[in-house]
Amino acid sequence: MRTYTIILESDMEEGGYTVTVPALPGCITQGETVEQCIERAREAIEGFIESLKADGEAIPEEMEPPQMLKVHVAA
Repeated sequence: MRTYTIILESDMEEGGYTVTVPALPGCITQGETVEQCIERAREAIEGFIESLKADGEAIPEEMEPPQMLKVHVAA
């Protein structure tokens, strides 16, 4: 069993959320609700890992959850 952090970002144009997995670059999905995003993220991660296995590539593990910080800039 592996654990990965997912990031949900509001999709202002389409509605819902875009979901990314920082530890698995390129693993992206979307959903209308948080619950749907979680389910789709699980499916996307499982598919991504299966693809890595099929290609003989290493499966990245999340060693430390990513940090989110805000930076203020003059605009």
